[in-house]
Amino acid sequence: MTGYTPPKVWTWQAGNGGAFASINRPIAGATHDKELPIGAHPFQLYSLGTPNGQKVTILFEELLAAGHTGAEYDAWLIEIGKGEQFGSDFVAINPNSKIPALMDRSGDQPIRIFESGAILMHLAEKFAAFLPTDPAARAETLSWLFWQMGSAPFVGGGFGHFYAYAPEKIEYAINRYAMETKRQLDVLDRQLADRPFIAGDSYTIADMAILPWYGGLVRGLAYDAAAFLSVQDYTHVQRWAADLYARPAVKRGVMVNRAPGDPSTTLRERHAASDFDGKAL
Repeated sequence: MTGYTPPKVWTWQAGNGGAFASINRPIAGATHDKELPIGAHPFQLYSLGTPNGQKVTILFEELLAAGHTGAEYDAWLIEIGKGEQFGSDFVAINPNSKIPALMDRSGDQPIRIFESGAILMHLAEKFAAFLPTDPAARAETLSWLFWQMGSAPFVGGGFGHFYAYAPEKIEYAINRYAMETKRQLDVLDRQLADRPFIAGDSYTIADMAILPWYGGLVRGLAYDAAAFLSVQDYTHVQRWAADLYARPAVKRGVMVNRAPGDPSTTLRERHAASDFDGKAL
């Protein structure tokens, strides 16, 4: 216990936020004017290779692998540690100043889309891919997509923050979020016990949304917490994650907007399929 007593009225101080003090603040809006670049392709993605960013680049690469040539995209790196998400052009796309943010310039009028789940739905509907049309299957897919959107903050903002990033280890907070993270992993493990994919027999945007968060967790790619969470116990999630991470499009998608990093396995920006040449796929 820290012995902290909340004041009657909370006030923001520059040191609030620990490791993320430089990128968090209690107000919205732009802090500076900055134009965003625009490439040659119909879709302009402004993102970072975090789990939320990977969802979208995985879908783009899967669409292209499936033959949807209209899904060509430019992926521009947004360095949140430098506050680029608070630039005027970025805020105009996403007033919440979070990655990813997408401009769909494929039609007569540009369309902005923010929130990773909304981007996945927009693209899946636009290309009639990875989202079933059968009402029951569609409802199941969207239920799991929104499950991820609502659940992941407990894993990232909760468990990940207090276990890996908080300036001090708070036992109560770590226990609280570790319990919830393990409960969610058990939800997935039970769901995957008798089906190959999250929503049934078909690979969908629900799998793409869940994989970078929970698949990364059980594969030891997040927070150095695999042993702490006993991830080996979730055998069905392990099988599912191994199958999906073996897909060539997924391998490409998780590389995008990752910098700095091993140049053989990361890609700062993506503007053409040839950008992956020489990468360890």
